[in-house]
Amino acid sequence: MSTPTRATPSRAVVIGAHPDDADFGAGGLIALWASQGCEVTVVCVTDGDSGGFDASVPREEVPLIRRREQEEAARILGANRCVFLGRPDGFVEVDRDLRRDLARVLRTVRPEAVVTHAPERNYRFVFLYHPDHLATGAAALAAVYPDARNEFAFPELDLPPWEVREVWQFGAPDDDTAVDVTDVFDAKLRACSAHDSQTPMLDRSVEAELREHLGRTAAEHGLPQGRLAESYRVVDTT
Repeated sequence: MSTPTRATPSRAVVIGAHPDDADFGAGGLIALWASQGCEVTVVCVTDGDSGGFDASVPREEVPLIRRREQEEAARILGANRCVFLGRPDGFVEVDRDLRRDLARVLRTVRPEAVVTHAPERNYRFVFLYHPDHLATGAAALAAVYPDARNEFAFPELDLPPWEVREVWQFGAPDDDTAVDVTDVFDAKLRACSAHDSQTPMLDRSVEAELREHLGRTAAEHGLPQGRLAESYRVVDTT
């Protein structure tokens, strides 16, 4: 499969359902874009308050733990800021409030590109498709079109409309773009490893899991042996 060459955006917003989604899903892309001068904002729809594996940790402490992990991961990748929307983990819905809050971010940051979950399942990896992922992907796309660009939507925001140029969806069943992340793998690994509260979910080490997945993705997209890649469906939204 051939991969088109795409220009690095000057500003990008990466929208994940939970802390760690941006890093596991698009950490390589974030690191690449940031190293090329892109201003990256990471948005977490929830605080991941239903996550974690240590029963001795009081549940009320989990949101702050996960926010701190996400902020450290973003720092490692070179992202500029994190925004947390505080929706309840496990119950994200594509409602007016979420669309408005995402539209607010897009109108404020004014990104050329949005990176987020695909809003449909890839049944090859069904365990990766939490309902929050699907809802977040759908809400993000709605915020890109029509919400952020429609000057008559959400007048209470009192912000000028903004048109996002393209949406990069990770986890799509029909991805069309591979990004070689071999040279920034160390940054992605360190960012994903920053989520200490979540890594017990993996059957193997973080590095082993990432190398297996990214190596398979690279091979499927025709990259040379030994390369590592993330894949996306890129949607022109102009």
